[in-house]
Order: sequence, then structure tokens, then C-alpha cells
Amino acid sequence: MPEHEDGEPSGASDVPRPEPLRTFFRIDEIRREDGRVRYVGESYVPERTLLRKLVPEFRDAGYDVDFETVEGGHVVVATPFDRGRDGVPWVNVAMFAATVLSTLFVGAYGWYYIGWEEIAANPLVMLRAWPFTAAVLGVLMTHELGHYAAGRYHGVDVSLPYVIPFVFPFGTLGAIIRMRGRMPSRKALFDIGVAGPIAGLVATVLVTAIGLSLDPIRVPAEIASSSGTMIRFNNPPLLGIIADLLGQPTAYEDPSLSAHPVVIGGWVGMFFTLLNLLPVGQLDGGHMVRAMVGPRQETIAALVPGALLSIAAYLYFWRGFGLDQSVGLWAFWGVFALVIAFNGPADPADEERLGWPRLAVGIGTFAVGALCFLLVPIEVVSA
Repeated sequence: MPEHEDGEPSGASDVPRPEPLRTFFRIDEIRREDGRVRYVGESYVPERTLLRKLVPEFRDAGYDVDFETVEGGHVVVATPFDRGRDGVPWVNVAMFAATVLSTLFVGAYGWYYIGWEEIAANPLVMLRAWPFTAAVLGVLMTHELGHYAAGRYHGVDVSLPYVIPFVFPFGTLGAIIRMRGRMPSRKALFDIGVAGPIAGLVATVLVTAIGLSLDPIRVPAEIASSSGTMIRFNNPPLLGIIADLLGQPTAYEDPSLSAHPVVIGGWVGMFFTLLNLLPVGQLDGGHMVRAMVGPRQETIAALVPGALLSIAAYLYFWRGFGLDQSVGLWAFWGVFALVIAFNGPADPADEERLGWPRLAVGIGTFAVGALCFLLVPIEVVSA
């Protein structure tokens, strides 16, 4: 390829070539492929050192950057940010609308005791469950938007939240966001990881307080007096603390009364926060611990599947619980944690250690998250 007088390849005058790239990387060729810019050559320094120097410069120019080793040399790959601001995010909108419908149906049928015949005759009666939908989606969306806001702050390419519709017991499986490109630093990784749980916990406490302050709903007589089995959602310590501070009950001696369904929104927020704070893989807790302790996070993550499976074994063999009484729940998450631990955590380009303020925030977040844990969150009991 012909060269300019400065010794760099010609034909690529419109691509970014920050000073650290010219200093620490010999550029033999510059290619454009699928919107990406590939700098082919050889690095004078180790990969991690090169990326630590390149990432801030390329991000300022609007690119994510990565490093590849190929036969006979190295390649720096610069990918333009795709910030997803062009046009309507139809997938996100469609999934959100579907989840609104699924939570309205589940809320109406399962938590407001509206019969199937009544719903079939007039689907608009599901709108009576809007407080349940607002509570559940409120805590989930606030959690994900915390990640989104922190990602935007740090210039990380993050998507809008995807909410996943489902059936019973909550009408949703939760929400996720997608992060593309390499994480620039441990600080950014920590801030993005912790922003979701903190925002979600604030929303959870608020929703729980509102739900506990609302009047209980009346259970139909045929359900209140029926015999058989029922599913009970036990209260995590955080919910009990909020109830005690407000002087409100979480259950009623009168079987014809039930706590307002908005309280379930708080329960969902606590349970999803607990699961997200597991210090493994790409979960929020995994991001936070990776940022807090560095690569040693993988040692901690390796202990998580065994701990969850041990809880399942304890409940099954020593407490006599069945698979439908939280045993299956912890067993599933033990296997799931094993899978995501195998896939590994995020790998930030800049390994500069966190300062004590962030470490304190992380420890505090895990401490509050621990108040969302209980051995038997879901239990099948005889009515």
C-alpha cells in the first residue's frame, strides 16, 4: 500500500489515528469492513497495555476498540458506536406492550381474583389490575434504566430495556439490556453494574411502602373457604422491615382479606435484585465483584453454583421440601450460575483499581441485597 510522507498507509485519511495508536502500534494497512476500521500491523506493547491507552482516545472519537491476534501480526478493530437512536425501537416497544398485557392478565386473574369467564366476556376488566402492572414493571424498568443511564454516562453502547412477557405468577420473566463493545474500565463496569440494583431497590422500597399502605383486597368466599393446596410467597427480611417501620401488617387473620397486589411488585423487586446480585458471570453482582476485586472474581464465582445447589439439597434432604417448594428454584439457579460462570465475567480494558468510595457503595449494596434473601421464598402449603 502506498504511504504518506509520515510513513502511514494512505487511503484512510478519514479514519481516527490517535497518538497512542501511532506510538505503540505499527500500522501496515488500514481496511474498512462492514463499517469497522481494521488497523493491521504489530503492537509494541502487551494487549492490555495497548487497549488501556487506546480505549479512551477511540471512545472520544465515537468508536469501540478491540484487539485481535492474527497470523503474522496484530489487528486493532475500531467499531463505530451504534447508539440505537435512529428510528423507533420496535422490538423493545413490542415486548413492552406484550408484557403490559401479560401482567394485566396475570394480575387480574391471579391477584385480583377476576374470573376467566368475566375476562373472556369483557377483556377491559383486566385494567382493574393496572396497579399490579405498574408496580411490577415499575421496579423492573427502574432497575434496567439505572443500567442504561450509567452506560450512557460512561459512553458505553447500551440498548434500551427488553422486558420479557410470561405467565404466572408475575406475568414477566424480568427485563434485560444489551451492552455492546468492550467495557472501558473497572470504574465504568462497577458504575453500570451497581446502578441497576440501587435504582431498583429505591423503586422496590417505594412500591412496597405504597402497597402496604393500601387497603387489603377481599378474597372471594369460594376461594377463601376452599381446601387443598396454595402457593405462598414468604416475606424477605427487607419487606418485614418496611412493614414494621410503617406499622402495617403483611398478612391478615381473616382469610377473606389479602394484602394489596402492589405489595407483590415490591416482592418481585426484592427477589430479582437478589438474583441479579449473585457475584457470577454477567449478572450485576458479577460485574460489581469483577470491578471490585479484579480477575479474582472468577474464584468467587466458582463458589456460587455449589452454594445454590447446597441450599437446594439442604431443603430437599433435611427439611423435606419438594421440588415445587423452592428446591427446584435454587437447583435451577445453581445450574444457571454454573453456565454463566463458565462463560466468564466482563473484561475491562483499564484495570485501574476502584477507590474506597466505590468499594463502600458496593459493600453497602450487597448488604441491602442480603436482606432480600430467604431460604424458602416460595412454598406450597395446605389451605
